[in-house]
Amino acid sequence: MTPRERILTILAGGNPDQVPWFGDLDYWATALISQGKRPQDFKTSDAYLQWHRELSVGFYLQGYFPFTEIAEGCTVKNWTEGNNRYRTIETPQGILKECWYWSEITYSEAPIERLVKSEKDLPAYRYYFENLHYKPDYGLAKKREEQVGDLGVVLCYTPRSPFMNMVAVDSGIENIVNMYMSAPEELTETLKIVKKSMDRAVHLVLESPAEIVMIPENLSAEVVGPTFFEMFMKEYQTDWKDKIHGAGKFSCIHMDGTLKGLLRQEASVGFTFIEALTPAPTGDLPIEEWESYFGDSKTIAWGGIPGAYFTPHTSDAEFDRLVKHVLSFMRKKNSYVLGVADQVPPDGLTSRVKRVRELVDQFGSYEN
Repeated sequence: MTPRERILTILAGGNPDQVPWFGDLDYWATALISQGKRPQDFKTSDAYLQWHRELSVGFYLQGYFPFTEIAEGCTVKNWTEGNNRYRTIETPQGILKECWYWSEITYSEAPIERLVKSEKDLPAYRYYFENLHYKPDYGLAKKREEQVGDLGVVLCYTPRSPFMNMVAVDSGIENIVNMYMSAPEELTETLKIVKKSMDRAVHLVLESPAEIVMIPENLSAEVVGPTFFEMFMKEYQTDWKDKIHGAGKFSCIHMDGTLKGLLRQEASVGFTFIEALTPAPTGDLPIEEWESYFGDSKTIAWGGIPGAYFTPHTSDAEFDRLVKHVLSFMRKKNSYVLGVADQVPPDGLTSRVKRVRELVDQFGSYEN
């Protein structure tokens, strides 16, 4: 079977010939581009897909938000100064400002100043989303349809759920907790307004060429536990998941941190799969225990190889040991996809990525 046949078979509840192997190479590619080792348009080019073929990695995660945002009634300004990226949003209810710093060491960015710092910013934040509109932008998804072939599938993103958008991007968990303690009703109302706005974006995603639709939550249980999940996330996730399935597409979320405090709750939502699951020793949950956390859920567990294992900091022998150990559980039933948890890092080794295919061919056939 081809990688595409394997993944579509298992997502539909069938039995492929072996455990599917799909890897997220986006972060690695970002570093290579920044180092001048790949052209600026590498990730959208045919060469990017050929790179996956040469590495024998199934292609899936390089989806994107297939819409553009149009803010009315306010002024949005974006600019950079050195490694700092700024954005201001001027509204009749106040001005929001954020700053993100690009690290040339990690090839990633992190917030220096959050857009929403306290409940004082919530009126302007609500106004912005009340007046935010969306239009479809399906160009890359259509291009992926032509490029992917038998290598994989086309995936697009919805927005993060409103709570996680604030946690991961606009506010941060510390500010969220402070707002919940000081202005819980206003925070709750704000999230409802943001959800109503984002529903319009979700509608456009469902009409895109995507075969898989991801809510890119970037969850970690030490940041969002069961209490906030039940209060602010489960209802919204369930609504979007139902809409995704109603459109005839597969659904998933991205959960790339600690698992023990939230995996049971996420599995109960009913997504097709939960992606980027990181096992011990890098994560907090051994793969031996994953099945018990999924319970009776039909949700597929996708992940298993920590990103750090693709670097020189782990020996070849330890890499082989872990991958074989993970496969010894995944080959028992058709409820797993072998993937990178969560990305191959900038110092990833080509030999390690290629080695996964060899190990899957040797140890990834199902036991029955």
